[in-house]
Amino acid sequence: MKNEAMLMADAHEDLAWNMLTFGRDYRLSAIETRNMEKDRLAPAVNGDTMLGLAEYRAVNMAVVFTSLFTAPIRAKEGEWDIITYKDSQQAHRQCLDQLAAYERLTGENPAQFTPITGKKQLQKQLSAWEDALISGATAPPVGLVYLMEGADGIHVPGEAKEWYERGVRVFGLAWQATRYCGGTKEPGPLTREGVQLVKRIEELGAILDISHMDEQAVRQTFDLYDGSIIASHSNPFTPNKERESNRFLKDDVILRLVERGGVIGVVPYNLLLDPGWEKGSRKDAVSLDRYVDQVDYICQLLGTADHVGIGTDFDGGFGLQSTPAELDSLMDVPRVIPLLEKKGYTGEQIAGIMGKNWLEYLLHHLP
Repeated sequence: MKNEAMLMADAHEDLAWNMLTFGRDYRLSAIETRNMEKDRLAPAVNGDTMLGLAEYRAVNMAVVFTSLFTAPIRAKEGEWDIITYKDSQQAHRQCLDQLAAYERLTGENPAQFTPITGKKQLQKQLSAWEDALISGATAPPVGLVYLMEGADGIHVPGEAKEWYERGVRVFGLAWQATRYCGGTKEPGPLTREGVQLVKRIEELGAILDISHMDEQAVRQTFDLYDGSIIASHSNPFTPNKERESNRFLKDDVILRLVERGGVIGVVPYNLLLDPGWEKGSRKDAVSLDRYVDQVDYICQLLGTADHVGIGTDFDGGFGLQSTPAELDSLMDVPRVIPLLEKKGYTGEQIAGIMGKNWLEYLLHHLP
């Protein structure tokens, strides 16, 4: 199968945090950025970048869910001078700064990046990409769907409306724990404010992202939330149960999510692929086969490939050094295609996993 014939979508990238923390310029290629960043802070903290405009165009990246990501100060490791927040006020300011960074990026470079906030915009975007694939013309811009990762930047639940009006279409309540619920490494249920925020997201018609939410909070959410729901960047628990981490999705959570029509973006991060791998281990200790095995695990559990996609989380706390051996950048992600073919997946199923499942979800759930 030729990946040139299909569009790709990535459900999670932390572009603005990297732009503001390290000065990364995603108009450049990944190689150009790596050359510029030698002996700088970014690769020491985040690894070598996997992303850039050349890579987006090489894989026909039609849409990226790009985050407003904020990390609490307790998450800071060592003495690195990275952006963190100590309270809701700082988290709020940082989310505003990141949103402004996206607005500058798309406003000043409309031929390269464009915001996607509604169904009509997405339809126009997909038509432009399909025309370019047929004609061989220059690729259209990459579409950006704004996703808030960690909701401490929302002062009170009712303020979600203001973020929605500014273009945020996906809300994730947690990274580590927030005022709204438990998160990765910090278990806990929905708080009283968390219940209110979940209901507000439903009223807005926005999309709720359960990635990083603690399992207890996720189960509560299923019981009281009737809106659109996804896991933008999450891997299954069963192949990783030796880690015993609340970062993974249990089988019954996967099934309940898909009963609600959700899609799961699987992450090609070695720490989430091999229970024996640790940061600092050899990159080549993990093969891309492990990534495909986890995609396949979810598909076999569900009996369908219609609810699985890609959520790379590239540049989200890890880079080149922490990805499977066959990957040098985003440009290499289509190397999963022959591995999926080997497992018996059809061309239509593979196109879904590479991007179509996410694109169809957005066409159904964007306003």
